[in-house]
Amino acid sequence: MRSSRISKDTTKLFDRVSVTRTDLPRRTTRSLSRFAYATAPSTLDRNGSQTPDMEDSVGPPAKRRRRLSAASPVKAEHLNESILPVPPPPATKRRARKPARKTTDPMTGEDKTCPPSDWGEMYNAVKKMRSPGGVAHGAAVDTMGCERLADRSASPRDQRFHTLVALMLSSQTKDTVNAAAMLRLQTELPPHKPGAPGGLNLDNVLAVEAPLLNQLIWAVGFHNNKTKYIKQTAVMLRDNWKGDIPDTIEGLTSLPGVGPKMAYLCLSAAWDRTEGIGVDVHVHRITNLWGWNRTKNPEETRHALESWLPRDTWREINWLLVGFGQTVCLPVGRKCGDCDLGSSGLCKAAERKKVLAGGSRVKREVVQEEEDGVVVKREEMAAVKVIKMEEADGESSSR
Repeated sequence: MRSSRISKDTTKLFDRVSVTRTDLPRRTTRSLSRFAYATAPSTLDRNGSQTPDMEDSVGPPAKRRRRLSAASPVKAEHLNESILPVPPPPATKRRARKPARKTTDPMTGEDKTCPPSDWGEMYNAVKKMRSPGGVAHGAAVDTMGCERLADRSASPRDQRFHTLVALMLSSQTKDTVNAAAMLRLQTELPPHKPGAPGGLNLDNVLAVEAPLLNQLIWAVGFHNNKTKYIKQTAVMLRDNWKGDIPDTIEGLTSLPGVGPKMAYLCLSAAWDRTEGIGVDVHVHRITNLWGWNRTKNPEETRHALESWLPRDTWREINWLLVGFGQTVCLPVGRKCGDCDLGSSGLCKAAERKKVLAGGSRVKREVVQEEEDGVVVKREEMAAVKVIKMEEADGESSSR
């Protein structure tokens, strides 16, 4: 009797526990749900019919509703367009920039140097900026460079001597200061004898006292050493070169105070012969800044550039980059916002904030100046510059 009563109580308990799927709480842990909804052996009630266990009485949880997306087969006209996700912009292919590198020709076995990527585009962009109307036009070197300081009314021999002296004075000296010193020498240097013309020539330099010469060039850097070098050079030109300047690199570099840069520039300007690149601090700094080469001094830069740069650019590259360094790519406070290399993403060293500020400034100026349809077109061009700069910035950070 007692066991029969227990069986009845157990049956009532099972009947109460049996519930529908919707009566259960929806949240269950994944591990418990796998256990609860697994197939389990059933039991028989008093009538011999199958009665499921407690775990079997609960069905599997309802599947989560799939969120609608742009790839969903549901037609777009049935959805609210405002809630559709915005597709990401297409990825832009960034150009890999590499410096000049040495390679070996597999056919001949000869070593050659491959130029840096995009160098031609960069070179042409700088030429455009240095041309009349460009942002880098009108630099000091354009009117007061050493090759322009010779007195055109003097004899060809004296003009060559003027070019050599101007180059010797130019070291560690601004072009404006150098031009003023040259003008004083050409107008105030006394004649070597009564009745002879005054001004800058070999005979007058040989005859002038060193203190007076030093006083005439006192504004240039290291004027004491340069006074000594000019006096010694005048003696060597008289004794070894028949009163004219040497017409070879070896002869020019044998003069005191004349290095490779001065020699190549002097040979090009005075004798119209270009046998190498005159690399000064501007050329050395800017080409390393661009990643064209990785050199430690101007002489290494000269060898690196001459290994791949076309020979027809050797003469103008000094004038090109010196003027660019004097106006835009300054040693301190570079004007990246005015530079076409930065806005087009060609310069890896461009300062992003300056480029973006420069693009905004150009856009505002155009709006203030013009009111017709050209304004919109120029505004779009300014926006493209900003986008290109952002791409270049992302590329440099990825490297």
